[in-house]
Amino acid sequence: MTLVEAGMALVIGVMFAAGVFQLLQRDGVRAIVGLVLLTNAVNLLLLAAGHVQGVAPAYTDAPEPRSDSLPQALVLTAIVISMGAFVVVLALLSVLQRRYRTTDTDAVRGLRY
Repeated sequence: MTLVEAGMALVIGVMFAAGVFQLLQRDGVRAIVGLVLLTNAVNLLLLAAGHVQGVAPAYTDAPEPRSDSLPQALVLTAIVISMGAFVVVLALLSVLQRRYRTTDTDAVRGLRY
């Protein structure tokens, strides 16, 4: 494992841990930040898993062998889906803040069943 691969693994691990930590917070804004961090960490993991040492990227005009472009397509699709989910969650948080005047999920009594 090279230094670059170890650094990428460390960055992905820290982003994933910070995302999970923020996702478990009571404040809605922090939970949304955690969701964004978590999805970006997963996208980086998919992109790093598709990297092969010594093989040219798929989008270059280099001679054979070239890497597979499937991980890049998966990451592009995941980015679009995560942005859609982010907009929906942000709209829900906006409605929650307007109705209850807080983003603290424990302070909202109407969410309990």
